[in-house]
Amino acid sequence: MSGRGVVTTASPATVSEVRQRNRSQALRSVILTGETSRAALARESGLSVASVTNLVSELISEGLIMEAGSVASSGGRPVTLLAPNPAGAYFLGADVGERGVAVELFDLSMTRIDREFRGGREGEKIEAIAADLDEALDALRSRNPAPWERMVGIGLGLPGIVESDADGRQMLYAQSLGWPPIPVVDLVSHDMAVWGENGAKTQAMAELWDGSARGVDEALVVLLGRGVGLAIVSRGELARGLTSSAGEWGHVKIVRNGRLCRCGGRGCVEAYLGADAILETWREAGGTFEGSGWRAIGELLESSDPLAVAVVDDLVATLGSALGGLVNLTNPERVVIGGWVGLRLMEGFASRIEAATRAEALVRPGGQFSLHACRFGGDTVALGAAMMPLEALIAEPRGSRSA
Repeated sequence: MSGRGVVTTASPATVSEVRQRNRSQALRSVILTGETSRAALARESGLSVASVTNLVSELISEGLIMEAGSVASSGGRPVTLLAPNPAGAYFLGADVGERGVAVELFDLSMTRIDREFRGGREGEKIEAIAADLDEALDALRSRNPAPWERMVGIGLGLPGIVESDADGRQMLYAQSLGWPPIPVVDLVSHDMAVWGENGAKTQAMAELWDGSARGVDEALVVLLGRGVGLAIVSRGELARGLTSSAGEWGHVKIVRNGRLCRCGGRGCVEAYLGADAILETWREAGGTFEGSGWRAIGELLESSDPLAVAVVDDLVATLGSALGGLVNLTNPERVVIGGWVGLRLMEGFASRIEAATRAEALVRPGGQFSLHACRFGGDTVALGAAMMPLEALIAEPRGSRSA
C-alpha cells in the first residue's frame, strides 16, 4: 500500500527472471547437497525433469557443476549424480581482527584449499590491517596461481558495523577499535570484487549455510572473542535493522555506570564478556598469567585455583543473564555460540551456560531453545565471509562468466 487508497503491485517476473531464479536455485542446491540428481532437483524445485535437464546442461557448460558418477536405482537404470565442479570458481574469505587477519581460499565445493595469517601485533591500526590483508593475498596468490584465474572475489568478516548505501558502496565503522570510518573496498588493493560484513554476521552465514543453524528459522548466533557480537536469525534470514547494525549486543548496557568499554561507554556486555575483560577480572581477583589470548583463557577455564573458579562461576552467571535477556526478546529455537572464547567455554561449560540462561529467562521461552556450539570452530567467520562472493556467483545472470 503506497499512500491512502493507492494500491501498488509488483510487475510480473519476466521469462528471463524466472529462468535465472530457477538456475540459481539449482546451483545452490547442488553446492549445498554436495551430490544430487536431476530427478531430485526436479522434486525440490517443482520443475519438470526436462526443464531441470536444460538448466543442468547450462551449468555444466559454464563449468560450475559436473557429472560425478552414477548409482543404481530401484528401477534398474543408473542415476547420474551431479556435484559442484571444485575448479569451477574460487572464493576468498577473511576473518579481520584487531590483531591481524586470517584469509582462506575455497573452491566451489566450499572446501578450504589454503590459508594465510598475517599480523599478531597488539592494537593494529586500520592501515596495518589493510597491509596484512594485501600480504596474505600476495602469499595465497603466489601459491595458487590457477585458482586466481577463476576468482570471484573476497568477503571480509569485519570488527564493526558495515553499512551499504543505495549503490552498494560499503563503509566500515569500528568505533571500539578507534578506527576512522573507511570504505570497505579500500581495505584490499588487489584487483578483485570485495564484500564486507560484520564478523558475527558472517559467522552466522556459515552456520546457516551448513552448520548449527541450518534449517532453523529463529536463532541467535553469538560470537565471543576479544569483542562480543551477535547475529539474529528471524524467519531463516539475518536481521539487519535500518542500516545493518542490528545485533550490536556487545554494546548493550547491562550495568549502569559499570566498567568502561572500548567503545567509550560503560557497563556494556563486552566490558564483562570480552576476552580482555575476562582476564582483567581474573587479574583483579589476584590471578597471575601470561598473555591475553587463547592460552590465557584456557588456563583460566582449566584452573582449579579457587580464585579462578570463582571468576569462571561469575563469568557463566553473567553470560547466562545476558543470554537470558536475549531469549526473552527474540524467542529463539536455537542459540549457537562461537568465537574463540565462546568455543572454549562451550568445551567445558555448555550445560552450565544452558542452565544459567534458562534460569535468567522467562520459563516459557527459556524452555524452548537448545544450545549448540558453532560447527566450524575457528574458521567460521572466514567461511561465512566467503559465502558473500559465493552468493554473488549464484545470483549472477546466466552466461555472465566465462566457462
